[in-house]
Amino acid sequence: MSTDRYVSPLSERYASREMQYIFSPDMKFRTWRRLWIALAETEKELGLPITDEQIAEMKEHAEDINYEEAKAREKVVRHDVMSHVYAYGLQCPKAKGIIHLGATSCYVGDNTDIIVMREALLLVRKKLVNVIASLASFADKYKAQPTLAFTHFQPAQPTTVGKRAALWIQEFMMDLEDLEYVLGTLKLLGSKGTTGTQASFLELFEGDQETIDRIDPMIAEKMGFDKCVAVSGQTYSRKTDTRVLNILAGIAASAHKMSNDIRLLQHLKEVEEPFEKSQIGSSAMAYKRNPMRSERIASLSRFVMVDALNPAITSASQWFERTLDDSANKRLSIPEGFLAVDGILDLCLNVTEGLVVYPKVLHSHLMAELPFMATENIMMDAVKEGGDRQELHERIREMSMEAGRNVKENGLPNNLLDLIAGDSAFNLTKEQLEAAMDPARYTGRAKEQTEAFLSGEVREVLDSHKELLGLHAEISV
Repeated sequence: MSTDRYVSPLSERYASREMQYIFSPDMKFRTWRRLWIALAETEKELGLPITDEQIAEMKEHAEDINYEEAKAREKVVRHDVMSHVYAYGLQCPKAKGIIHLGATSCYVGDNTDIIVMREALLLVRKKLVNVIASLASFADKYKAQPTLAFTHFQPAQPTTVGKRAALWIQEFMMDLEDLEYVLGTLKLLGSKGTTGTQASFLELFEGDQETIDRIDPMIAEKMGFDKCVAVSGQTYSRKTDTRVLNILAGIAASAHKMSNDIRLLQHLKEVEEPFEKSQIGSSAMAYKRNPMRSERIASLSRFVMVDALNPAITSASQWFERTLDDSANKRLSIPEGFLAVDGILDLCLNVTEGLVVYPKVLHSHLMAELPFMATENIMMDAVKEGGDRQELHERIREMSMEAGRNVKENGLPNNLLDLIAGDSAFNLTKEQLEAAMDPARYTGRAKEQTEAFLSGEVREVLDSHKELLGLHAEISV
């Protein structure tokens, strides 16, 4: 680790080595060379005088990038692509004259960006599917565990712990659906020349339109894509970057929402994220158990959501067939967005695999509020015993206000059941009232909804991606 210059915390603390490799110089420049080989092979197959010997020489040096020669050349010519063409030519003297033939810089630069983003999206998909699987296991385990629900963070009709987790799953499922669509519609730029007109190939192939039409499909196939974009300027449309980063921002928003819920639940002592045996919660307060993983999810998620503005603004501000004010921004916004989401998903997987639920605390909080929520059922039971519905409604309203004052102003337990049992108009004993206080009576169809969701939509997604399952996340700090 370097200690005398800035090092990004995305690589040092948050992102996995797998995601870091995808955005590494090795991945980038090896892909450049694969693209140059694909171009040369295509041109040879379409009739240009390129030899098997030249292509074999290029393949021999596809992996061993001579970085120092490229770096030294770039200081002279101030052009990264031509520096690497030059360096590759030093290693391939026989093929030197046909490397990059007919292409412009965006042939390697833009096609590589698309290839790299696809690889990164595949890794994101893998981790997202595993987060969904982890949450599905948690939701199934606690599908019938009653818990106090909240609207406006005020006590509301009970739900179950599993149903609440199903809400988190549903948002991640929406992100996966969006990711699959964008992943399935990514296209290479192909080789279209300086303004996208393929004028250089018109010259190379002496105006043979049919032959030129075959170039992009052949390159796409060699690089593992279905097709290239039909039309372009010099670059692929920067709207593609917007679509990709919007996927990442959506995942970040879902993760942020879940992490906020977990942080609030940890404050209530109902659910906790993992806390290791020797973990320190505070340098001053030794008893603290801070939800630092969930806080980190929220922190990184905000970064990604804001970062998604970069490609949107870049896309909107491109001039005609291309300008270069996108390059420096893309070098930051796209890799860092992926590295941050990679860290977020690792944290989500780590947290959801280790969530701890405290049923006794859940029950205690429910019972403090349930008498208020059970008043409608109590009123119906009292009517069955001969009471007047309108009269009983007013009496319950008055007693609820009194019980609320006891709790809020005097710090006393909720005594609504005692007040009702002491009112002859209800003709109900304390025992009868307490029998009505089973929390499971008030969770509606939360358990059944969760079961149906998990066995239906979620199971279908997990079964269709079963080859991706089994991932476990380790976090650095």
